[in-house]
Amino acid sequence: MSFLLPKLTSKKEVDQAIKSTAEKVLVLRFGRDEDPVCLQLDDILSKTYSGLSKMAAIYLVDVDQTPVYTHYFDISYIPSTVFFFNGQHMKVDYGSPDHTKFVGSFKTKQDFIDLIEVIYRGAMRGKLIVQSPIDPKNIPKYDLLYQDI
Repeated sequence: MSFLLPKLTSKKEVDQAIKSTAEKVLVLRFGRDEDPVCLQLDDILSKTYSGLSKMAAIYLVDVDQTPVYTHYFDISYIPSTVFFFNGQHMKVDYGSPDHTKFVGSFKTKQDFIDLIEVIYRGAMRGKLIVQSPIDPKNIPKYDLLYQDI
């Protein structure tokens, strides 16, 4: 299903998407096309793509082709999904220590739709961080690993 979603294959393309996506939530899915969990997430993203088109722009970003962003967003698990609004990185409180990205796949299409709606409404009111509407049991749990501290 990931072939239906637009892909960003360089730092320049990611920069351009961040700068040029206006009045919509920019969704960047960092991962690899052949990864099974990425494919599961891509299926949800592609099924919601047209329904959310007025509120969100969704792109797939290959972690191997954009090492600068992979490092910048500390992507150590894939898939990881990062959100922007009008060039501003949007953070979401998922009840976990990391508010910068959603790690793993969404359990349901509705979880993703609800999250986009909350980010969109919050961003339109000038918020840079919003509270996740997703049931905590539907949020994958990962331990943050700190190296060289």
